[in-house]
Amino acid sequence: MVAGTEGGRHLVTSTTSAASTSAETEPTLSDLDLPCTPTAISLSGSPVPPQQRLYFYSSDEWELFIREWATGLQTSYVQIKRLGGPNDRGVDVAAFKTPNSFEGAWDCFQGKHYARPLTLSDVLPEILKLLVNVSAGHYVLPGLYAFLAPRGCGSSLNRLLSKPTDLRDTFLQKIVPGSSLIADLATEVSDTVRTLAQDTDFSLFQSVEILDALETHRQTQYYVARFGGPLGPRPEAGSPPVVLTENEARYVAQLVEVYSEKHPAEDFTEAQLSSHPMTSRHFRRQRISFYNAEALRLYARDSVPEGTFEALQDDIHAGVVEIAESEHASGMDRLSEVLTASGQLDLSSHTLVSASRLDDRKGICHQLANEDRLTWMGSSQ
Repeated sequence: MVAGTEGGRHLVTSTTSAASTSAETEPTLSDLDLPCTPTAISLSGSPVPPQQRLYFYSSDEWELFIREWATGLQTSYVQIKRLGGPNDRGVDVAAFKTPNSFEGAWDCFQGKHYARPLTLSDVLPEILKLLVNVSAGHYVLPGLYAFLAPRGCGSSLNRLLSKPTDLRDTFLQKIVPGSSLIADLATEVSDTVRTLAQDTDFSLFQSVEILDALETHRQTQYYVARFGGPLGPRPEAGSPPVVLTENEARYVAQLVEVYSEKHPAEDFTEAQLSSHPMTSRHFRRQRISFYNAEALRLYARDSVPEGTFEALQDDIHAGVVEIAESEHASGMDRLSEVLTASGQLDLSSHTLVSASRLDDRKGICHQLANEDRLTWMGSSQ
């Protein structure tokens, strides 16, 4: 029996022995089974957990991830710099606690993107490099020197990092005269390093567990862009302050113009809009919308990459500006039509849509009015 394919069908040919007949039987044809109906998962591939994605990073991408992770640490850093590369003097990412940078308090984060857990032989040269550069005056000793590796540290290294005194003793044993670790160092340099090591608290050398690093990274604005997933919960905006603030000046002034046109006999001022019988309810709604949009802006600052909220503002502006610049019977008509149109825009491609509300869109229109990108008593700029 011989099997094959022909024209998308499965071909099965049966033959008999030469003793019984010399003629072949007619081939038997049967259709192949249809392929399974694709599912969303089979089209996009199985989800890859963030921890496993890290395994496939390049060394450069790993350092970028570390820099992003460092922005989520509770320590107040003045600046975080990625310095990895040739002549980095043993510093991949430096986090400065003062404007004095390397001359003041700082922390060092060292990335090692290996396909295996780190071992002592990976770490000792890095400790040596740090102490050599401190001895040379390139920077002061950091308060923390942390290793980050996608597959973490091996068990032996983890135990040593958990016992700083043992780690120091092990390091000192590896830099005795004639040892291979210091073979390329001048005698006076190795002597200086040995003295510095003896006086150094080796608890500064630590490792960061990868799951802990991912949890910290999750709190940064970079996580969603790098790993996807739903945005975190958004805090409530709260009620607008009773007293108008400086950052409300222009959109409120525009509302005064709208109210004054609608009620020409009234003398409106910003201070009494909240209590005026003809404007109070409408004005309060506009302020609530504005502060909802401000809350979304602050949420975006901490949750998504820089520029995400501004892109949403730009698309809302693009969606309503033609309406704003059209002829209207009054400024109130223009304002009302623009606010209504903002709620009808298709913004589904924006990351922030899952965390936004209808009131945010109206508030963004007032943010745009605050910058004179939308005007209610005339054409937008």
